[in-house]
Amino acid sequence: MTMSFWQLGWRTLWRDARAGELRLLWVAVTLAVAALTSVAFFANRLEAGLQRDARQLLGGDVVIASDDGQLQRFVDQAQALGLRHVTTLVFPTMGRATEARGGMAKLVALKAVDQGYPLRGRLQVADAAGAAGRVTAEIPAPGQAWVDAALLSALELQVGDTLLLGDASLRIAQVITAEPDRGGGFMSFAPRVMIHAQDLAATGLVQPASRITWRLAVAGEDAQTVARYAAWAQAQIGEGRRAGLRLESLDSGSPEMRRTLERGEKFLSLVALLAALLSAVAVALAARAFAQGHLDVAAMLRVLGLPQRRIAAAYALEFAVVGLLASLLGVALGWGVHHAFVWLLAGLVADGLPPPNLWPVGFGVGMGMTLLLAFGLPPVLQLAQVPPLRVLRRDVGAIKPLSAGVLGVGVLGFGALLMVVSRDPRLGGIAVGGFAAAALLFAALAWVAVWLLRRLVRENAAPRWLILATRQLAARPGYAVVQVSSLAVGLLALVLLVLLRTDLVSSWRQATPAHAPNRFVINIMPDQAPAFRSHLEQAGVQGYDWFPMIRGRLVEVNGQAVRPENYTDDRAQRMLDREFNLSNALAMPDKNTVTAGQWVAGEADGASVEDGIAQTLGLHLGDTLVFDIGGVRHSARLTSLRKVDWGSMRANFFIMFPVASVPDVPTTYMAAYRAPAQAGFDNALLRQFPNITNVDLDSTIAQVQRVLDQVIRAVEFLFAFTLAAGLVVLFAAVTATREERAREYAIMRALGAQSRLLRQVQRAELAGVGLLAGFLASCVAMLVGWALARWVFEFAWTAVWWVPLAGALAGAVLALGAGWWGLREVLQRPVMHSLRAAAE
Repeated sequence: MTMSFWQLGWRTLWRDARAGELRLLWVAVTLAVAALTSVAFFANRLEAGLQRDARQLLGGDVVIASDDGQLQRFVDQAQALGLRHVTTLVFPTMGRATEARGGMAKLVALKAVDQGYPLRGRLQVADAAGAAGRVTAEIPAPGQAWVDAALLSALELQVGDTLLLGDASLRIAQVITAEPDRGGGFMSFAPRVMIHAQDLAATGLVQPASRITWRLAVAGEDAQTVARYAAWAQAQIGEGRRAGLRLESLDSGSPEMRRTLERGEKFLSLVALLAALLSAVAVALAARAFAQGHLDVAAMLRVLGLPQRRIAAAYALEFAVVGLLASLLGVALGWGVHHAFVWLLAGLVADGLPPPNLWPVGFGVGMGMTLLLAFGLPPVLQLAQVPPLRVLRRDVGAIKPLSAGVLGVGVLGFGALLMVVSRDPRLGGIAVGGFAAAALLFAALAWVAVWLLRRLVRENAAPRWLILATRQLAARPGYAVVQVSSLAVGLLALVLLVLLRTDLVSSWRQATPAHAPNRFVINIMPDQAPAFRSHLEQAGVQGYDWFPMIRGRLVEVNGQAVRPENYTDDRAQRMLDREFNLSNALAMPDKNTVTAGQWVAGEADGASVEDGIAQTLGLHLGDTLVFDIGGVRHSARLTSLRKVDWGSMRANFFIMFPVASVPDVPTTYMAAYRAPAQAGFDNALLRQFPNITNVDLDSTIAQVQRVLDQVIRAVEFLFAFTLAAGLVVLFAAVTATREERAREYAIMRALGAQSRLLRQVQRAELAGVGLLAGFLASCVAMLVGWALARWVFEFAWTAVWWVPLAGALAGAVLALGAGWWGLREVLQRPVMHSLRAAAE
């Protein structure tokens, strides 16, 4: 034959597409690429949006924070480079209403600003609480105060009333609705009060011991000039090593919010990974069925003189075109789907998301081609090796199992890409490694099950339909193993998704419970403790956290003085640059687990350290730590490391002493509780204990729960793609042996078997395979789900005992449904048609 492989490839592609023989391959690749690229498009846009908003969240291109206000050299350098700059002051204080308006007090975060604020971002204000905000380029005029709506509610004030700040009386002129550089630290929980810098002196609040943060924000239009200034500032801070001077970053954001978003990203990645893994199985099954159905065509091409190389090139061309077109369709579908994510997760990034770059497109096409060529092409290329003798003898030239080398290269390449997609080694390792190990386990157990079935079913005692079904499975054990393994892998993903939707999501919700403490009260004096606790109990507050609170600085480790300049890590420098919140208790707090060492109640010289900060500071079990607590040196030995669930919204500490009390050190108390639904409870508490600091976390908890609900909706939306991929796997697994079944049923019908009996045989075979696959898949899904919950999402999770039983029943139902849809015409096919096809 003189036909080129181009002509042959296009002709076979057109013929196979019209016959519907490429449908499963097309659907599997499209689903996988759509699931992966939808997440990739969204992650790409979200990352670009966060980078764009970073300057707005900081309030400038470069921000330098200082605890002493000595920033003049940084201001001079900014002026020398022609950069704009503005300095703000932020510190906590008490805001008060006048006696005529009740005289109530509230902890506020006072911010003094000057002309030019903000350099980046937009300030929004409203004329009254609850009114729509508007963007403004102004700042509070001298004598005015702009406040959060929460402060008006707490102090029962309105716009136009007087607010007392220290010695100054200021008129409330506007309500702040959006503040670009507010940040997420401790003081972001307190209501904001913004005043003009000229009014700061009149308040009398700036004293030598005041805890004030000066923030110099610098901005410019030339990125290179800004980068040069940032490098200079970093060098100056590094050379001086002065305590309390730092270059700010977005790491000061809310840890609870970051944790929720990180978990959400992992959930989306997991669902996309499952879709890709299922699609790989579907492609492998569909490609093998495709190759099995083209054996006779390939043999005839060999008889007509077409070289093996040309046949292989033609089929490679056909699959390459199918892979490219299906990948492009998947990319287009992923582009459309990611808009649903943007809508479902609206509000996480302000002002909309910037457009994505071309990376997700290239990634999607690359994944689709890898998926099809690694799992689909190897069995098809065997068609070029079919001997011409097959046109006379149908028993030669069958598709052989893939070589370990070819399959290994494909699996390793695809697994490596999935590991990159996961962005988390543990997530990728558990998902990819778990499915690979599960496939081997399923194959081994399926072989054992077929062997046992052959031994246990006795022909003289069992019903005829059961005997025939057993013979069907035992006659081709290799097909049975492939079918059970494929069904089990598909059902594994489906069961895992159901657990993801129910148990894992429920555990995620419980990790950040809706009824978590919404009040944190600090600065409770020891002599106030009995009266304060009595006040809470009389109001019906139960199960609240109550801990001593000690402020101390780590000064020595193993007899060596520690200073910020001893560390190169920025976080370690910040930790040693300030005091820690220390505490003590005989019992370890809830939501804390020991990861190393042992918590020994009453150990006088013991200390328990959060494992993250221990790693940052290079601390190890047995180290001797010395703290400076109000001028008193306290020594302790590191006896245990703890993992703290910071997303629990409970009272947590970096360092704790496992004793009832720490003598000879200044101590206050803190309480964390769920505020009772009583009008005026907070105000009554402040009247009785005017010195305490009451932090209201209602808005923070509501924000975390709102983001949690948004991310869960996005996960559920992507769930549909993986569910579709799982159903494709089930259909491909059930129909993989359709032609063999047709020939066997034709022979049995020719020998007198009735259609009713054959339907019973088919149902028994499918139900048995589905039961076994569903049971195995459910058991492994529980194990994989537990591993994901513990090592990836980091919360407790326990699946219910009846999951394997439900999975077995679901597997049987799905196998019967897929079999009815894919094999319904087998029993209706004329006997002579099947026998002639088998003889040709």
